[in-house]
Amino acid sequence: MNQSHCCVIIGASHAGVNLAFALRKEGWQGSIKLIDADPHLPYHRPPLSKGFLTETPVDGREPIEKIQLKPIASYEKNDIELMLGLRVESIDADAQQLTLTNGETLSFTKLVLATGARPFMPPIDGLQDAKNLFPLRTATDVIDIKTALTNGNKNVVIIGGGYIGLETAASLRKLGHQVTVLERESRILARVTSPQLSAFFTELHQQHGVEVLTDKDVVKITTDDKGCNQIPNQIICADGSQFSADIIIVGVGIRVNSELAAAVGLKIEHGGIKVDRSAKTSFDNIYAIGDCSYHFNPYYQRFVRLESVQNAVDQAKIAAQSICGKEAEYNAVPWFWSDQYHVKLQMVGVGTGYTDIIERIERDDNSKRSLWYFKEQQLLGVDAVNHSKAYVLGTRFIKAGIIVNKQKLADTCIDLNAENVTR
Repeated sequence: MNQSHCCVIIGASHAGVNLAFALRKEGWQGSIKLIDADPHLPYHRPPLSKGFLTETPVDGREPIEKIQLKPIASYEKNDIELMLGLRVESIDADAQQLTLTNGETLSFTKLVLATGARPFMPPIDGLQDAKNLFPLRTATDVIDIKTALTNGNKNVVIIGGGYIGLETAASLRKLGHQVTVLERESRILARVTSPQLSAFFTELHQQHGVEVLTDKDVVKITTDDKGCNQIPNQIICADGSQFSADIIIVGVGIRVNSELAAAVGLKIEHGGIKVDRSAKTSFDNIYAIGDCSYHFNPYYQRFVRLESVQNAVDQAKIAAQSICGKEAEYNAVPWFWSDQYHVKLQMVGVGTGYTDIIERIERDDNSKRSLWYFKEQQLLGVDAVNHSKAYVLGTRFIKAGIIVNKQKLADTCIDLNAENVTR
């Protein structure tokens, strides 16, 4: 390391920003350039579908400074150069150079891809011509949605019943709008959680006035171009059902931004950029972190690709240490969260491949429940609803590889604590 070295980071969300500051903490003396197509000062993304969506602008200005990851002064103090509103056109790994879409060329000693992902826009007939149709991935998306909502109560249809779609539904109901969620699968959250939790959140949203409809494969959207109808969009499903919408929000998944990596020749597996335990790609001086990385998790003894703030932050620390010449390996239990209405869902671990589920609804407080996912005797993950204790215990058990007594865990007459359920 010396002052002539340069680390270029592509992507200025949680992974990229945390890496930039971690590099300085680890002793990186060279320059740091942080590039992102988003023109806004880097910000927290989880609040976008929650507080940022529901907050009223002050004096016509959106309160984006409230969700900024760091104030501008912090970047200046740590000599981190922000290059916002710019895209990388190409990378020449041999020459250690990259070219921006404005024609500017940058040289690098180390390159980090924190390129994240973008919303997947499904090939629905008429989708491109629909009025007031938005994804929800960036602050600009949310600002556009809020602008479309300003003319009073709106009839909103959300295509996709994943966490982003459901969080958005909860926020829009808080604002008083009519909301319908259309999910193609037979249940909401089908790809990420158990039938029990899907049923819980279906009932929760229905209690708050959201129409949750499953087995709804949207195939066409027709739009009233002449403005003759009060509601401009008509959504048509494969089963013939139709839904009117002033505003359409699409939340059916993401696509990893791996095109630059593929063009360079980096290994791409299962949609992500494959990295080793130090976040290094198949090229020695190129790293990948965050949503775009396909990395090995020692707790599950397999490669995974995660979309979470936790993974972005943890990988950023590991990559910074490795770039600075220190021994470092990724060794973290994944965790996630979701806030909807009065419910706080905390998730730890990866429940994929479970053979058994144990659901606890606490006798002394039935608002607290938890689902424990096992593969035979191994605890894979825990979903805790308004139940921080279950989340904390689950995290401890997974990290330490502790065997849980499933029979005692299932018995709600037994208090949930480590001593009771691990012997």
